[in-house]
Amino acid sequence: MLDAKQSAIASFFRLESASGILLMFAAALAMVLANSPLSGWYDLFIDTPVQLRIAQLDVSKPLLLWINDGLMALFFFLVGLELKREVLEGELSEFRKVILPGFGALGGMLFPALVYLAINFNDASARSGWAIPAATDIAFALGILSLLGSRVPVSVKIFLTSLAIFDDIGAIVIIAAFYTDQISLLSLLIAGTCLPILFFLNRYGVTSRSVYRMVGIVMWVAMLKSGVHATLTGVLLAMFIPMRDPHNPDARPLQEWEHDLHTLVAFFILPVFAFANAGISLQGVGLEQLLHGVPLGIALGLFLGKQIGVFVMCWLAIRLRLTELPRDMSWLTLYGTGLLCGIGFTMSLFIGSLAFESTGVNRLFDERLGILIGSLLSGVIAYLLLRYSLKEPARQNV
Repeated sequence: MLDAKQSAIASFFRLESASGILLMFAAALAMVLANSPLSGWYDLFIDTPVQLRIAQLDVSKPLLLWINDGLMALFFFLVGLELKREVLEGELSEFRKVILPGFGALGGMLFPALVYLAINFNDASARSGWAIPAATDIAFALGILSLLGSRVPVSVKIFLTSLAIFDDIGAIVIIAAFYTDQISLLSLLIAGTCLPILFFLNRYGVTSRSVYRMVGIVMWVAMLKSGVHATLTGVLLAMFIPMRDPHNPDARPLQEWEHDLHTLVAFFILPVFAFANAGISLQGVGLEQLLHGVPLGIALGLFLGKQIGVFVMCWLAIRLRLTELPRDMSWLTLYGTGLLCGIGFTMSLFIGSLAFESTGVNRLFDERLGILIGSLLSGVIAYLLLRYSLKEPARQNV
């Protein structure tokens, strides 16, 4: 059983490493196209209107939002499956091990917001963007981490995944609490009614994939219409997928879903997501644009606020003896992982689209520029630091 588990983990890392290279290539290609004579074709591609209409149900969005809200929901579904398995049977099965990423996520939301507000405190319209640097983009973060290959301890992967999930859930809470002008209570109610249905299916051992898909689609559409980020549907749905089939002791539905989704996510969904989101035109960008309060606040919030917040709160939790540093993770590796959390694309872009709606000021370029710079700095330096720190065996604790 142990050998099988180790083999599965090894296969997972090999898959993630290959997909990470493809992910970086897709992002680089998008940047090249967005800053070339082909930029018009790139914009036309991501802005292509796509409509799904069934009777009175009408979902019409540009292709970019279908990718971010639709395909990425499948990615978060996979992450949710992995997280549930680790909580029930793996590294996070002990409550003390959940505390570390929980504290890290709290610091990773609080400190970036404080950095942003410190820079934009005197600009009333800019202050509404305080939550933009509060979210971690787990897709890019895991993609960069996967480039380090088998040298990455399992605990680092689990810590980053858990922290990013807590981080995204926290970001969604922020959206619901502070950016609720467009929230549909009826749609939220419909999405909420799916949860007891899923609980009933899990409680009585229903393992039919088609049933869970049907409920998941209804919940996804309701989330989409509610104004809350639809990717949360993937995490919520994953929490109700049965670990075992009561009618077949050898069957493990959750792990079967994991196995079947890995290739699709790694070699299609993540590269498509990177290609659609990373293409930002830098034409005409000068020092004045870089030092404007909004991009500067976002960039420093992601790059400085994230690494400091994650590390300080994790250090505090360990020093208070609420939890402990994983055996195969050093303090330097923990700091590097905190740096990696400064990569913010999907949720940061989503929050940015909501943050300035009521101000009447178009901040689209400013927010994307800040997200790009902060994420790039975080990703590159985190990779170099983790590459160095993972050369040596991790210490158990200090």
